[in-house]
Amino acid sequence: MILGLNRGWSLASYSIATILILPLIALIVQSTLPDEAVFSHLFDTVLPAYIVNSLSLMVFVGLGSLILAIPCAWFVARCEFPGRRYFQWLLLLPLAMPAYIVAYVYTDLLDYAGPVQRALRSTFEWSSPQDYYFPPIRSLSGAAIMLSLVLFPYIYLLARTAFMEQSSSLLHASRVMGCSPWQSFWRLALPLARPALAVGVALVAMETAADYATVSYFAVPTLTTAVYDTWLGYGSLTAAAKLSAMILLVIFVMIGVERFARRKQELFQKQSALLESDRYQLIGLRAFGAWAYCAILLILAFLLPFGILVGYAIDYFEQSWDDRFWQYSWNSLYIAALVSGICILMALLLMFVRRVSPRNSDNLPSRLSSTGYALPGTVLAIGVLVPLTYLDFAINDVYDWFGARGPGLLFTGSVFALIFAFCVRFIAIAIGSLENSYKRISPSLDMASITMGQKPRQLMMRIHLPLLRKGIFAGALLVFIESMKELPAALLLRPIGFENLATYVFQFVSDEKLEHGALAAIVIVFVGLIPLIYLNRSLEHTS
Repeated sequence: MILGLNRGWSLASYSIATILILPLIALIVQSTLPDEAVFSHLFDTVLPAYIVNSLSLMVFVGLGSLILAIPCAWFVARCEFPGRRYFQWLLLLPLAMPAYIVAYVYTDLLDYAGPVQRALRSTFEWSSPQDYYFPPIRSLSGAAIMLSLVLFPYIYLLARTAFMEQSSSLLHASRVMGCSPWQSFWRLALPLARPALAVGVALVAMETAADYATVSYFAVPTLTTAVYDTWLGYGSLTAAAKLSAMILLVIFVMIGVERFARRKQELFQKQSALLESDRYQLIGLRAFGAWAYCAILLILAFLLPFGILVGYAIDYFEQSWDDRFWQYSWNSLYIAALVSGICILMALLLMFVRRVSPRNSDNLPSRLSSTGYALPGTVLAIGVLVPLTYLDFAINDVYDWFGARGPGLLFTGSVFALIFAFCVRFIAIAIGSLENSYKRISPSLDMASITMGQKPRQLMMRIHLPLLRKGIFAGALLVFIESMKELPAALLLRPIGFENLATYVFQFVSDEKLEHGALAAIVIVFVGLIPLIYLNRSLEHTS
């Protein structure tokens, strides 16, 4: 704490927070403006169906992910069977696979013209769709299954940790009292893990509400697709803002559920390191069953779609390896690098002020700046468009007033809007990474530095920065990767003629030609694997 810290540091941190929270404020204000034409028309016609589809999808994906995740989390955490050590991190891999790519691969396999139905017709000599029933993949239930396959690791990760942290003495006590392993799980372990499961389901529901690409590919109308269509189809920013505010309300409800569930995690049980002898030793059919469940889930959620993607990339390598691939890769790289650098610089200033300022009010800017991460990409894009559109018009009006030709869409027509949106959304990652690193730096170092006459800027440059190197690198890497993968905001905010890898791949998915974009899709998947490896290593280090 520096008692005489210049007010300029506080002013700078509040200025950054104000800029970063501006899209949220603008979105809320814009949504309160009247829009009798477009929104009223939507409200009278398709909006109820959009709401029902969105809520149904969230419920189905939440339940589906829960059903998929709990058994494998229990097997990996509390049982011993062949391959358990590998499955504990392999089951995280589906998180690296974009849901719309999984949706495309399974549609290619299971559609009427796909190999599965062709084989069925050939085997049973069926000649037309009227001869048999096959569940349609392009439906709300199909979208729910695809999203569940990709999102279940959120619940798996939290449930696995919860099961591993449960006191072994409680489970031993239940066994002494005559409970079978199944009864111990059902009556004791599962209720104790309930808060973690609720947090996982809330996260999955939030991701589902934010999804655009999968539901768009399956032509399932939801609130997210409605925002996209309203802005690009009707050109009504106010109606899009109203729809975005509805999604925001759902997200805030989910955050409230997550916080409520986390409050219940204050369980007063003695935690101890889980020993190998504490795990149930599965043998014979039980060991095979646990192994088969984890293996089938891994194959369906990651290995099969990734293998098909690799096959596409090999078959269409010559068509994929062209100038566009390099150009869009470069676009993704430099945008992600810029966003990463800007986020780290802003996070450094925010966290430095928060750490050394004697004023409690200086804690607020870093917390306000992190709110953007809760906004889905589509909602954030509308929130960014609102103030930047007004700013563009204001600048052009000033030029007109002076009788000069205006610069046009200076902000909304360039990559500025894209970079700004990514910074708003991902600075929370940089702040979180630096916050963890700052916790490891003793405050006595600050006091010693100040006693030796160091100024705040010297304290940051000579003491904090060298000690924060790992946190800076981790935060920059994670922001870089998330910026490479972000799709909904990029679709709405990209300038005309600008593409990055995510929009490039989605364009092929929309045109039913993923084979031509498979190489770019593999790059996205590999980039997505990096944070999972980092996360797994962190968990192993912690355990």
